[in-house]
Amino acid sequence: MELCNLFFITTPTKLKHSYPNLKTQARLVKCSADTTNRRLKLAESLQDETFRILEWPSVCTQVSSFTSTTMGTSAARDGLVPIGRSPEESRRLLNQTSAAFALPFPPDFSGIEDVSDIIESSVARQLLSIREISAVKRTLRSARDLFEQLKKISLQSERYYPLLEILQNCNFLTDLEQKIEYCIDSKFSTILDRASEDLEIIRSERKSNMEDLDSLLKDISTKIFLSGGIDKPLVTKRRSRMCVGIRASHKSLLPNGVVLDVSSSGATYFMEPKEAVDLNNMEVRLSNAERVEEQAILGLLTSEISQSESEIKYLLDRVLAVDFAIARAAHARWIYGVCPLICGSGSVDIEGIRHPLLLEASLKQGVIDHQSFDSFPFPVPIDIKVRDETRVVVISGPNTGGKTASMKTLGLASIMLKAGMYLPAKNQPTLPWFDLILADIGDHQSLEQSLSTFSGHLSRICKMLEVTSKQSLILIDEIGSGTDPSEGVALSTSILEYLKDRVNLAVTTTHYADLSLLKEKNSQYENAAMEFSLETLQPTYKILWGSTGESNALTIAKSIGFDEKIVERAQTWVKRLMPDKAEKRKGLLYQSLMEEKNRLEIQANRAADIYSNTMTLYNEIRDEADDLVGREAALKAKETQKIQKEIATVKSQLEKIVEDFEAGIRSTSIDQLNTLLKESESAISSIVESHKNAEDSSVIKTDRSTFTVKLGDQVIVSGLGNKQATIVEPPGTTDGTALVQYGKIRVRVNLNTITPLPNSDIIQTANSKSNTKKQGGTRRIKSLKNLSEGSNSEVVSYGPVLQTSKNTVDLRGMRVEEASHNLNLAINITGSNSVLFVIHGMGTGVVKECALQILKKHPRVVKFEQDGPTNYGCTVAYIK
Repeated sequence: MELCNLFFITTPTKLKHSYPNLKTQARLVKCSADTTNRRLKLAESLQDETFRILEWPSVCTQVSSFTSTTMGTSAARDGLVPIGRSPEESRRLLNQTSAAFALPFPPDFSGIEDVSDIIESSVARQLLSIREISAVKRTLRSARDLFEQLKKISLQSERYYPLLEILQNCNFLTDLEQKIEYCIDSKFSTILDRASEDLEIIRSERKSNMEDLDSLLKDISTKIFLSGGIDKPLVTKRRSRMCVGIRASHKSLLPNGVVLDVSSSGATYFMEPKEAVDLNNMEVRLSNAERVEEQAILGLLTSEISQSESEIKYLLDRVLAVDFAIARAAHARWIYGVCPLICGSGSVDIEGIRHPLLLEASLKQGVIDHQSFDSFPFPVPIDIKVRDETRVVVISGPNTGGKTASMKTLGLASIMLKAGMYLPAKNQPTLPWFDLILADIGDHQSLEQSLSTFSGHLSRICKMLEVTSKQSLILIDEIGSGTDPSEGVALSTSILEYLKDRVNLAVTTTHYADLSLLKEKNSQYENAAMEFSLETLQPTYKILWGSTGESNALTIAKSIGFDEKIVERAQTWVKRLMPDKAEKRKGLLYQSLMEEKNRLEIQANRAADIYSNTMTLYNEIRDEADDLVGREAALKAKETQKIQKEIATVKSQLEKIVEDFEAGIRSTSIDQLNTLLKESESAISSIVESHKNAEDSSVIKTDRSTFTVKLGDQVIVSGLGNKQATIVEPPGTTDGTALVQYGKIRVRVNLNTITPLPNSDIIQTANSKSNTKKQGGTRRIKSLKNLSEGSNSEVVSYGPVLQTSKNTVDLRGMRVEEASHNLNLAINITGSNSVLFVIHGMGTGVVKECALQILKKHPRVVKFEQDGPTNYGCTVAYIK
């Protein structure tokens, strides 16, 4: 429908002239879409209210007692136990319940927490605490352990596979879990030294400084003690600074000392000796630096969690589905439930079912086995038998006889079937799958909307009729009551006639005996009556299918001692009144049916006209769309041919430059090599500049005369298709060019093709700068070959090969086992398309050999460059 609206808006002018009523048709289609949306919202509202009427939230509360996670308990108490939206989905839920019911022992959910709020905080860029990050790690690990448990159980039998299937396609984010574990000690809620090189250095310096400070203060405190200035040596902290305790009378023992605090009695001063001032100041600086570095590490982990938001939320949803399956199975054991069967027909066959909420009181009294359960007197089990061709069931009988409770039991059983739950019945219950379960039960009087009880019922039934379908279940209590009996019977009959052709099943209760006569005229009706004992004058709460219930007022009056003449006279009046009422009801019923027939004919004609006009318009639009597809294909073919021709030209030019360069190397002295290199790079730059994409002209230019670039700056190079590159050699003073690196490609470009990258953060170590200078000539030669090869295949960009503390692992001084562990861990936590500097030194060569073997076999290592004269003792690995 939305596609049609889009075409209506963009219809060419010529088409509008051909169809002057196009706007009218568009409005009609849009109106139809609005009507559909309104019906969907109305159906959802009525369904939610029906769930409340049938007390589905109370059943969900029962299920919440059997959940294993806080997520499951909270969702079940909110009435959010999942309900199948199709017969296939409900069958899948039932299979999951059956698999959980057969488990020899329930799986372990310990460690799984509801981290939804934590994930939302990370997405909102709020810094997560160590406790919150540890909760995410525990949940990820516990979810993976749960999957392994189900996997192990499923190997024993295929009947457990529906549970394993729930978690089958989940991403357990093992890399994120390992990163958190590498950086944080969850047991002690601390950040580990190995989380970053800077943190390790800061903590080492702080530890050394504190040892010096503590040693100094202990010596001073001992001297004070020996001088009688304190009862025993005392070193403590006041105002975040280390100090010593001293009697106020001996303050002179610490000349130029600073008093930080005084005891409550005033007899003891807490003083910072002059010799400890610098050490205390260093402690404050290192403490602040450590806190800043810890915040940075938490920020990185928070960002990682934020980027995994969708995967974590999906994993939590799947874990919740497993939890609900286990809870449904436990609930089934508690109510002695049996697995229902979803049938494709409209028949209902349920034997000995009890209302699960009425059953709860009995179960709490200690029913512990099936034998005592079957003989328990309350609630009374009922049978519900509906034939396939039956569409309307009329239940009659006396008040308080159980009509409404029986109807509610059927409605609740249908909801439980959709939710994949077992039913408290015997044998194997069989029910259809209902898309909507709608009920009109209770008093819908509303003073705010000026609705009486009768008006409230009619208003709700009217809404129900608007949204029903051939797969719906309709439950109406005391249909047509609250008004004149003759009009009530006529209206009730008309409603039931309307429903029998539009729903799967409609069940109604009534005191109108005339409604029970409908079965004699149409086999789609069925009667049922609530049994009443004339001996005890009490209902038995059992359903008699195929029978007609009576109010039994005259029988009850006779049994309790009324005069026989009074009873006989009452029976005479009943016989006299019935023919008159029947004739009047017949006329009203005929009039109602004729009005309904006329209304439906008008609606059918209107629908046929709308369909005809819509199909005509659809054919016109389809013809236009087919023509557009042909033109688009021709244009693509032309552009493809042009691009292929340009690629062949550029490839030929680049190969010529490389051949000339290699020939020049053989005949050129070392002194002229730099000049030859610059000439080749300039030639490549001109080729790239001449063949850049046409859309490069749309890039916003800046005044390049007002900025200068230096080594390591991040810039945008227009000659490379506006890609981000790094300055690896600052511009000269005469030629006006600079050497930049984009991925593995190094090329010399003119300064007027460079645009500064705003707010760029440049991280460059002194060691990487020296390596860049030493290896410049060798890498330039390699870059020309890489560029010529890059014209044929896609180049994976690893960014500038610059060594920092974040991409370096130092294995020197370690044993082989320790070095192997740290190198594997460093490779696993290194980001995609990154480089890793492995410092192994030389020594005996054992650590180096171990490192090279790991790099050769590790699946994430694309290649590595061994150490040489310019990077002695360090191997560079390229991580995919």
